[in-house]
Amino acid sequence: MPRRYRHRPALAALALLSACALASAGEPMHYAIDPVHTRVMFEIDHAGFSKAIGTLSGSTGSLQFDEGDWSTAKLDVTLPMQRLDMGDSGWSASVFAPRFLDVQRYPQARFVSTRVERLQDNRGTVCGDFTLRGVTRPLCMQFKLNRIARYPLPPFRHTAGFSATATLKRRDFGITAWQSLIGDAIELRIEAELTRSKGDDRREAPAAGTATR
Repeated sequence: MPRRYRHRPALAALALLSACALASAGEPMHYAIDPVHTRVMFEIDHAGFSKAIGTLSGSTGSLQFDEGDWSTAKLDVTLPMQRLDMGDSGWSASVFAPRFLDVQRYPQARFVSTRVERLQDNRGTVCGDFTLRGVTRPLCMQFKLNRIARYPLPPFRHTAGFSATATLKRRDFGITAWQSLIGDAIELRIEAELTRSKGDDRREAPAAGTATR
């Protein structure tokens, strides 16, 4: 083979790899919520004596997220209301009742984002439509991107971790029972971990444990 053609296959392969890298750069990565490591905590005034605290586990959903352009992010989360825990079976049953959350008729709540804005550093705001007890209202959450990195244990999946807070009014969702006993404002705190889809994980494979935040 003449010398001028000898390196063409290698150059073609290099060009193909470079094109693939450029094609993937700037594209959003796809994540799924890890229900084991995601928890929603809420608190609400209890007759002025204390803040009643409950938690909700088992959330599922998806996130499209480009670290370079947060405005393109899309979040869709479903919350199983039967997994709500008030720390006491009797109290939880009262909250599940028709006059409050009515979980038999409305077993799920859902949040679908409509806008994501990066504020500074690793903090931002995500706004969207929140559906609870069959009623949909706008809701905005303040969030912090804690870290994106490969998880240090097998199967070493890329993991994104977020913390978020929000406030909603229960009357906005038709929950008006116990007004003399239970407050109207509900403070939310969310701790979430999400794992990258296998296809996106193969697209980008830095060394294990490398953090981008």
